[in-house]
Amino acid sequence: MQVCRPLFAVRLTSFIIGAAGTVYALFGCGVGHAGELPAKALVYCSDASPAGFDPAQYTTSVEFSAAAYTIYNRLVEFEHGGTKIEPGLAEKWDVSDDGRVYTFHLRHGVKFHTTPYFKPTRDFDADDVVLTFERMRDPNNALRVAYPAVFPYFNDLGLAKNLTKIEKLDPYTVRMTLATASAPFLSELAMPFASILSAQYAEQLMRGGRAADLNRYPVGTGPFIFHSYEKDATIRFDGNADYWKRGVVRVGKLVFEITPDPAVREQKLKDNECQVMSYPRPADIASLTNDPRLQMPHQVGFNLGFLAYNTTHKPLDNVDVRRALDMAVDKAAIVKSVYQGAGQAATNPMPPTQWSYDPSLKDAPYDPARAKALLAKAGYPDGFELTLWAMPVQRPYNPDARLMAEMIQADWAKIGVRAKIATYEWGEYVKRAHAGEHDALLIGFTGDNGDPDNWLGVLLSCAAVSGSNFSKWCYKPFDDLVVKARQTNDIAERTRLYTQAQQIFKQQVPFTPIAHSTVYQPLRKNVVGFRIDPFGPTQFWNVGLQ
Repeated sequence: MQVCRPLFAVRLTSFIIGAAGTVYALFGCGVGHAGELPAKALVYCSDASPAGFDPAQYTTSVEFSAAAYTIYNRLVEFEHGGTKIEPGLAEKWDVSDDGRVYTFHLRHGVKFHTTPYFKPTRDFDADDVVLTFERMRDPNNALRVAYPAVFPYFNDLGLAKNLTKIEKLDPYTVRMTLATASAPFLSELAMPFASILSAQYAEQLMRGGRAADLNRYPVGTGPFIFHSYEKDATIRFDGNADYWKRGVVRVGKLVFEITPDPAVREQKLKDNECQVMSYPRPADIASLTNDPRLQMPHQVGFNLGFLAYNTTHKPLDNVDVRRALDMAVDKAAIVKSVYQGAGQAATNPMPPTQWSYDPSLKDAPYDPARAKALLAKAGYPDGFELTLWAMPVQRPYNPDARLMAEMIQADWAKIGVRAKIATYEWGEYVKRAHAGEHDALLIGFTGDNGDPDNWLGVLLSCAAVSGSNFSKWCYKPFDDLVVKARQTNDIAERTRLYTQAQQIFKQQVPFTPIAHSTVYQPLRKNVVGFRIDPFGPTQFWNVGLQ
């Protein structure tokens, strides 16, 4: 029997190996006891309304901040502010020698939230794990039939086909079987889509004909309990005094004050109407940094802003057209004007800090004359019309999508391409983009688990065409490399395969990488315990007020 091992970028330094190849946690993750929480409220000025509270359905940090990392837990978790895997609702696990069978030993005594709409009569157990994953895996699952939904990450990562069986061995042991070994599997289970639901709550909702309430009135085991949500206004949470991991919950109330305008967010922070704010404008970073009432932690972002071409729409199905559009974009000017010193030009479909990044790749030079000639060769000497979608929200990977769209629009006009800029409310934007309604799309991505597959598989694989592959690009030579790389634990071989895949990406140009940004997190001076999440969401584990 093979014990759980480091998944390359993930270091399992907090574990020891016990008998029979089982892995045990060294740190204090024991079940806590109900107690008094500090009578303090922490207010977060967030940037957008979540589309819902069912993490399996969504792919953006808006929902992950408001639900996955606030209300829920997963079998395994990423350490607070880091990329290392540590036990979550599974306190230990075993992996078969062939890497296909994972046996999870579940934590005892973990309680689901008690709310006005649900009062659990049992603790968390194997039934909840089975329900969570069977719902995503089996189209005939009762909850999925009662409440039809799509699960983009589960599909994008290939788990819909690779996860073949979930078995309850006893009330606190679950076995998962894969069709083929998958090196990123444990890291994937730490991602938001794998948040564990209450089977008892799901049964209650189905009996009452209200299965869709799963997305409106969430129940989890996490550090905060959902209280209320007023769209475009506030989300309120109560601290979970019964949380199983002691010391994590440090405030009695948590409030998301939804504030789309970054200037208003900044003013609220300075007026102490909120103690944490999302996504400052690059132009405001200096004034925020110099304010003695504030602190401004920052770090290089594990992110990518890019321009996706819908390869199912003509003429974007033509690689020469995509190459022409790519070389007509003045990326240096965009980085200077949009990121204002807080970004660096991107060339690859992943950031330089991701292992297997190919530093040999180079952009085609900015060359409007050559781009125009390439369009003529492709049969479009007079150019063509297309829609260019601009995000309505600010993100670290794109702090001003409207300005970026206008600059790209002007660049393309020089080669005869007439771009009409369009946008939608954020939830609608993402929904329509998943459906492939766009021609060209400004979007971005922050890594979820530290594995290259999280970039190349999620953004560019055939399995992700209905999900986060916004280019709708399914190219077998590329896809075969990504699939093969998942099936080995040999990091050198995986790097070789991912390098080849990046080279194909650069030749085929399904999207134009624009920039990687630095992430800044403005806080009031009295906020303690906050850490920037390398994967993008804003988390309030261990966060308190002095």
